[in-house]
Amino acid sequence: MKQIAQHYIDGARVAVKPTGEARIHDAATGAPLAAVTFGSEADVGAAVGAARLALSGWRALGARGRVPFLQAIADALEAVSAELAREISREVGMPLKLAQRIQVDAPVAAWRATAALAEEFSFERSVGNSRIVLEPVGVVAAITPWNYPLHQITAKLAPALLAGCTVVLKPSELAPATAVRLMDAVERAGLPRGVLNVVLGGAAVGEALVAHPDVNMLSFTGSTAVGRKIASIAAGDMKRLSMELGGKSAAVVLPGADLGRAIKATLASCFLNSGQTCSATTRLLVPREAYAHCRDLLKEAAASLTLGDPDNAATRVGPLLSAGQKARVLAFIREGEAAGYELLAGGSQAPVPDAGNFVAPTVFGDVPADSRLANEEVFGPVLAVLCYDTPEDAIALANATPYGLAATVWAATPEQGQAVARELRAGQVDVNGGRFNALAPFGGFGMSGVGREGGVFGLEEFLEPKSIQLP
Repeated sequence: MKQIAQHYIDGARVAVKPTGEARIHDAATGAPLAAVTFGSEADVGAAVGAARLALSGWRALGARGRVPFLQAIADALEAVSAELAREISREVGMPLKLAQRIQVDAPVAAWRATAALAEEFSFERSVGNSRIVLEPVGVVAAITPWNYPLHQITAKLAPALLAGCTVVLKPSELAPATAVRLMDAVERAGLPRGVLNVVLGGAAVGEALVAHPDVNMLSFTGSTAVGRKIASIAAGDMKRLSMELGGKSAAVVLPGADLGRAIKATLASCFLNSGQTCSATTRLLVPREAYAHCRDLLKEAAASLTLGDPDNAATRVGPLLSAGQKARVLAFIREGEAAGYELLAGGSQAPVPDAGNFVAPTVFGDVPADSRLANEEVFGPVLAVLCYDTPEDAIALANATPYGLAATVWAATPEQGQAVARELRAGQVDVNGGRFNALAPFGGFGMSGVGREGGVFGLEEFLEPKSIQLP
C-alpha cells in the first residue's frame, strides 16, 4: 500500500509530521490503495507564510507572464493523463473510459482555456474619469472535494494563478492521487516557490486554513453543512468566499416534450459518476397524465445501464467511493422502500457485484414532494420522479428545495423551454439537451453556494476592483 506523506510547501516536498491518517481502498474491489498522512496547523502556517512571501513577485509578472506556467502545468498533467485517469477511477469509482474524458482530459483543457483568457480579458478599463484596475485578491485557500478531484482543483487553481494570487491547496484526503500528480506537475512546470502550496490533511487542517489571518480568500467545494461552517469562521476576518455546495437539481419535462429523450438524458445525468455529482438531475418532474408512459420508459432505460467493473468499456455505472458512502445511499433507498414509494428500478435488494461499493441505479416513482428523497441530496445513483398538474406547479416544485445549483427543461419548443428556464432558481439551466459550456458561469443560488467558476466569471472571483479617479 502506497504511503502518501509529503506536503508541497515553498517549492519543495516536505515530510508530514503525522497527526492522523486516512486509508484509501479501491472502490470496485476493496483492495488497499494508499494511506494518506495528515499534517498539522504548523504545516498550514508554513504554507500560508510561503504564499504570502511569494505574492508580490508572482503579481509583478503580469497575466501574460504567468501564462507559460499554466500551460506547462497542463502539459505535465497531460503527459500522465492515462495513469491519472486510472488512479481516479480506482479511487472514486467512475468507469475508466469516462474518467479519462471527464476527470482528466476536460480539466487539462481547462488549464489551457484559462491561460488563453490572458489575451482577451482586460485587467484595466476606463469608466468615465476613473481607471478601474483589477488586482489579485491575495492568498487563496482552496479546499476541494473527492468526486471530481482534478476538475475541482483546476477550477480554483488555474484562474487564481492567472489572476496573480498565490494558493494553499487542501485536496480531499479521500482521493489523493491527483494531489500527488499535481505536485509533480508543478515541479516540472518550474512554478516559482511559494506560489502554490499543497497541504495534506483532514478537517483539522481545513479549519486551520480557513481561520488563518493571512488568508484573504476561501474557495471551497463540498457539502452545504461544511460550507456554512466555513462561512461562519471566515466572517470574523471578512474573507472573500466562493463556495460551490450541494444540489437537488430538477429535470422539468413540460407537456409536449420528447419524453424518451428527456428520460434518457436525465438518467445519464443522475447516474454519472454513480450519482456522486453535485449538479446531477436527481428529480424528474413529469406531467401527471404522462406518468404511466414515463414509468415504462424509465424501466426500459434503467435496465439498459451496465453496472460493474470500471475497467470494462461497456460499464456505464461504477461503484461508490467507499463503504461509508454506500451505506449512506442504501439508507436513503431503504427509507423509500419502507415508505412504499413505487420502485421502478434497482433498490436495496437488486443484484450487484459482491466486492466493492456497488449500489444498483435506483428509480422511485411518484415520490411525495415533501419527502426526504425529494428534498435532500443523496449523492448516489437514486432518481426521484415527481408528478405535477400544471406547468406552474412544475416551476414551484423545481424551486421548492433550498438548493439552486442546476436544472434542465424539456419542452416542445425552445421558446417555451427558455421561458420556463428563466423562472427557475438555479445557476445553470439546460434547455432540450443544451450541452455543458465550460466558459459559462458555474455556481448556485441559495444553499448551493456563492460565487461562480468557469471562464471570465471564474477569473473575476479572484480579482479585487480598484477605481482610480483621475482629474
